[in-house]
Amino acid sequence: MDKPLKTPPPYPIASVDHALRAATMLQLEGGATVSQIAERLGVARSTAHRLLAMLVYRDFAVQDENRVYRAGPVLELAAHSHSQVSRLRAAALPHLRRLVNLLDETANLTIRTGDTARFIASVESGQALRVGSREGMVFPAHRTTAGLLLLSELDDAELAEVYSAARYRDRPADRPDLAQLRSELDLIGRNGFAVNQERSERGLVAVGVPVRDREGAAQAGLSVSMPSVRYDPHGLRSLIAALGAAARALEADLAAANRALPAPPPTKRRRPAGTA
Repeated sequence: MDKPLKTPPPYPIASVDHALRAATMLQLEGGATVSQIAERLGVARSTAHRLLAMLVYRDFAVQDENRVYRAGPVLELAAHSHSQVSRLRAAALPHLRRLVNLLDETANLTIRTGDTARFIASVESGQALRVGSREGMVFPAHRTTAGLLLLSELDDAELAEVYSAARYRDRPADRPDLAQLRSELDLIGRNGFAVNQERSERGLVAVGVPVRDREGAAQAGLSVSMPSVRYDPHGLRSLIAALGAAARALEADLAAANRALPAPPPTKRRRPAGTA
């Protein structure tokens, strides 16, 4: 039986949470200034400065000559990963905000890396009873709405590789039943959407659709999350319609942004040896 996921600790430490979120931003999105980190975390600039100073001290961050902070040796990722995630997040935020204004439920954008799903953007609902921001958090992909959507794109061999027994040698109980998962993914693929009813967290329901690139491959999942007491299955069709419209609009923005990027420099062809 699946075990419950990521219940907030009974005594959260805000400073630790802020430091971890700041480190995640630098890792996923590249450079950020003190002011940008302060705004994202909702803290004073002095607080953000102290957090970043500690991250630098522990090699989780570095500061360049322009006083911009970047991921340090502990967190460093490939530069292209930074730019891709940063562009995706920046393009998605206006659409997430519009979804929240329309539905008054928390909206998220999620990507998949192997067998995990990472929330790269989240905009909270304004309701008193709401699902909190999951930005920066990582969950097992098969336990999240967007993770299921992205896994549904895989063929049998690719799915078997992601969930190979060798990868779960030290944690066999965490490995999903592949036959059952394949059946669920096939249904999600046919439907074009996913519904997560308390699969990742008790009392939470999420509905999501894929965000596709120009070739039609799913690159992220767009979802809304709500307390289960507020979920009405009769309203599922309208939720999917709103999500679908937002996903198509986001895809159009991403395509336009990609067209605006400078073309890569031409590759020099090496002259065969012995030619003039």
